[in-house]
Amino acid sequence: MGLILHLARRYFDVAKEVFDIFCAVVLLVISLPLMLACAAIIKLRSPAGPVLFKQVRVGKDGKLFTMYKLRSMHMNAEQAGAVWASKDDPRVIRGCKWMRRSHVDELPQLVNVIKGEMSLVGPRPERLEILEELEKAYPNVRGRLAVKPGITGLAQIRNGYDSSIDAFRGKLASDLEYIDRRRWSLEFRILVSTVAKFNDQMAR
Repeated sequence: MGLILHLARRYFDVAKEVFDIFCAVVLLVISLPLMLACAAIIKLRSPAGPVLFKQVRVGKDGKLFTMYKLRSMHMNAEQAGAVWASKDDPRVIRGCKWMRRSHVDELPQLVNVIKGEMSLVGPRPERLEILEELEKAYPNVRGRLAVKPGITGLAQIRNGYDSSIDAFRGKLASDLEYIDRRRWSLEFRILVSTVAKFNDQMAR
């Protein structure tokens, strides 16, 4: 056991990827009935459109990938372009707000983890157009791309949702702190703290 712990610390990135994929597979199997129930609700409330929402995000080292979510907003919600989510967002499908509050809509991202595009823990991936907008105010924002983006992260448990460029300041600081301090104790603390986010009153 001591040898395993030593190797896990020394080869953190490799061990983290193995841990991520193993946990993602287990969680995906466990959460499948819940996701199927959510899919049924989405189809009943908003039949015109797919259950899964796909969106291009910026991953590690600036590589673009397609991120998956359960579609909790009406079709063409961003027809006019990328916008920040707001409180009581009218674009949210009736009866699906709980999916956003509990972050159940993020469960399909377990597939992104299995594909090696995301991690369980890391900075949240941004859309390219928003990242370019943020870069004008925060030149060091691309420092977040040094690691794989995550389903949860230090910024999520500390700062919650960001709703503007100014509000992003605290999130950026937390993300860069996470990258600088990455170790197993912090990973597990973030994962445990994420449980409280299953009833996130700040979610939009």
